[in-house]
Amino acid sequence: MNSFYASVEMSYDPTLRGKPLAIAGNVEERRGIVVTSSYEARAKGVKTTMPVWKARRLCPELLLMKPNHERYRQASRALFELLGSYTPLVQPVSIDEGYLDVTSYLPIKHPYELAKDIQTRIKLELDLPCSIGIAPNKFLAKMASDMKKPNGITILRKRDIKQMLWPLPISEMYGIGRRTVDKWEKRGIKTIGDLAIANQLDVQGWFGTNGRKLHDRANGIDDRPVDPEAIYEFKTIGHSTTLKQNTKNMTLIERSFQSLAESVSKRLKKKEVLARGIQVTIRYHDWKTVTRSQKVTNPIQSSKEIFEVANALFIKAWNQESVRLLGISSYDLIEQQHAYKQLDLFHYKEDMKEEKIANTLKEIHARFGEDILHKGTASTWKSKDESARESGSSFRKDFLEPE
Repeated sequence: MNSFYASVEMSYDPTLRGKPLAIAGNVEERRGIVVTSSYEARAKGVKTTMPVWKARRLCPELLLMKPNHERYRQASRALFELLGSYTPLVQPVSIDEGYLDVTSYLPIKHPYELAKDIQTRIKLELDLPCSIGIAPNKFLAKMASDMKKPNGITILRKRDIKQMLWPLPISEMYGIGRRTVDKWEKRGIKTIGDLAIANQLDVQGWFGTNGRKLHDRANGIDDRPVDPEAIYEFKTIGHSTTLKQNTKNMTLIERSFQSLAESVSKRLKKKEVLARGIQVTIRYHDWKTVTRSQKVTNPIQSSKEIFEVANALFIKAWNQESVRLLGISSYDLIEQQHAYKQLDLFHYKEDMKEEKIANTLKEIHARFGEDILHKGTASTWKSKDESARESGSSFRKDFLEPE
């Protein structure tokens, strides 16, 4: 979908059409962040994640609106219902994006004509614009969908990747994060074509298994099927641990929560999602089990933030009896690319510092292993034997589905 949130608002209120519009958190204050913007606003330099004050400086006539998530969810449900009328093989990947396997249409309708029909129906029935990529696999279809916006339809065949795909800068390749672009360029990989012709073993040595996969995709290789059930693969991300012995020792309890928070944080980062809610599970010595949960103001992913919320929930709920099992579960997950934080004007430097530290740790772990370095204090350290004894079952329900 094109500028989805802004387009939904324009559909709801046609007087907004043709005007520079941005959806932003905390629109009344300078520290709000732009979530998305109309193409009229983008033409003036307004971009996603840009602070409101900067967006207003670039575009003084900018209209700002708070997100209306329920309105966007309704539009998303209508969209995927429409897509499902063409084929049951529809895989949503976010609130405004998905894949369709329309192989069954090949004998009866040209793919371009089918795409045009879908695009026209979405515009007529939902009053929303979209761009469509047509290709033999998911990666190429995704890249094609970004080539013509708004309202574009692009066909990307494998025989055309040298002309259409390879000249693009590596920063435009789906699967390569904005913060890793410099690392690729330092290796001499400045375009997707550079990656495609690079030695695969070298790429895997530099960037691990993910590097090998990206090398394949740069060459048009992607065998992932369109899986309608993938969105239901996980509802929450969590872990629990059975303690070595029943305890009331707050130091041991906090240490367990720190370890659980690290595990949950690691999986959130791997799935590239953030949590808008945290739940703790407490099982006492008599097997009585209670849960407590809390929504958070901003989506979270770091172990520090997860621990702080979980520990506060525990302190509030604990009846002072001995504890047998503890668990932390994250829920109401949101994709990293769609998450935003209402930055505090007085603490944004701390946020930036925390992000730099987290990225540094991630790089060290990727190169030297997970046990080489941890952020925290000496009191959080546990030996491998102790960690093994404390590890228990995990709530392995990961989530990325519309409400």
